[in-house]
Amino acid sequence: MNTIGTQVRLTTFGESHGIAIGGILDGFPSGVVVDEDFVRSEMRRRRPGQSAVTTARNEADEVQFLSGIFEGRTTGTPIGFVIHNTNNRSNDYDNLRDAFRPSHADYTYSAKYGIRDHRGGGRSSARETAVRVCAGALCKLALAQMGITVQAYTSQVGDIRLEGSYADYNLALAEENIVRCPDAEKAAAMERLILDVKRDGDTIGGIVTCVAKGVPAGIGAPLYNKLSSSLAAAMMTINAAKGFDYGDGFASVTGRGSQQNDIFFDDNGTINTRTNHSGGIQGGISNGQDIYFRVAFKPVATILCEQPTVGVDGRDTIISARGRHDPCVVPRAVPVVEAMAALTILDHCLLSRCTRL
Repeated sequence: MNTIGTQVRLTTFGESHGIAIGGILDGFPSGVVVDEDFVRSEMRRRRPGQSAVTTARNEADEVQFLSGIFEGRTTGTPIGFVIHNTNNRSNDYDNLRDAFRPSHADYTYSAKYGIRDHRGGGRSSARETAVRVCAGALCKLALAQMGITVQAYTSQVGDIRLEGSYADYNLALAEENIVRCPDAEKAAAMERLILDVKRDGDTIGGIVTCVAKGVPAGIGAPLYNKLSSSLAAAMMTINAAKGFDYGDGFASVTGRGSQQNDIFFDDNGTINTRTNHSGGIQGGISNGQDIYFRVAFKPVATILCEQPTVGVDGRDTIISARGRHDPCVVPRAVPVVEAMAALTILDHCLLSRCTRL
């Protein structure tokens, strides 16, 4: 399945070391002004080679729009676009042609298709997420017209984490450091940890927190197309994602209902809640409060240390990966999480328009 969405559908194509990657965004509303400078700025946030804590692969990630935009506005027809691969080094992966990297998709792709592209992971590479960020930038522009914003940040790397909630921080500060954490002191500690891990040829994981503001009440649908389940599904399509929770999430299991219930009150003619333990979603439908959730990312599977494994013939072997890899995926995952959230929320906003006259 290479398509996500119901009303707004994104289909992606391409491999890490192919000629190009790209996408088709179908069902996108017409009349949205396309700010190409904004799209380029979003792509730069995800692009490789941006700092010492990311892969050294240096791709410009310039987007070429092929259709669906006329005189700076979307037309309502499919938006097609490509991003050319210009800095791939396929020979770095020659030693992996006949061996399966531990915890990577090498074996599972081979088991499913009987063939795999070993160059940089092929279709399973996080290179594909550049397409999502481009589509997500367009979705952000559409959501902005509805008064909806989406922002994510790094809230944990390894055992270094922010103690407060998103409301305790100025999230705009996240873009002022290379790990995208809104706390400068914690960001410096996270950076040091990532660089230490990188020197060891190893990798480390972490958590991205995302907040959507301005989503009106009534977005989402029971039972099998809940906004919460759609967000969870979207996040779990991102490379290295291992967990999702929203609102108080797993932390809520230690409390009682009397502590977790969000009490409603009349706020000058508007229904409001005194707390937001629910994370802005109840019964799978938005309640008008901020929507917030977290995505846990495992350490990147490709490490620059010798590891035992087996070859395609089943025999024991030792591999040592070469090439350019992220020691921690989290800083570059921040814009990807935002993109998938924007795509999901826009999709549900447009679907919800069809449920009431």
